[in-house]
Amino acid sequence: MSHKRVKLVSRDGFEFVIDYKAACVSKTLNNMLGADGCFTESELGEIQLQELSGRVLEEVCRYFYFSLQNQDPNARGLGQFNVDPSIALDLLIAANFLDT
Repeated sequence: MSHKRVKLVSRDGFEFVIDYKAACVSKTLNNMLGADGCFTESELGEIQLQELSGRVLEEVCRYFYFSLQNQDPNARGLGQFNVDPSIALDLLIAANFLDT
């Protein structure tokens, strides 16, 4: 995978360009992007996520970066990842699909 950035596209057409490392927080996306050309997504650096709305995908991207920050053993007091209750169920479904 030669891309340093990855474009994630929601079912309603919202596009989020995030760091490759952030996308790889998701085991599903990591497998798609690191499959040595087995998936079109690994070649293009773009993944269509028809299962997710733009609002949910935005929160998912925010979580990817939150997760990366919490991997640092020297990080202190980053707090909790707060979620809007109105999309909590959709985020649980997304987390299951993305294997995060």
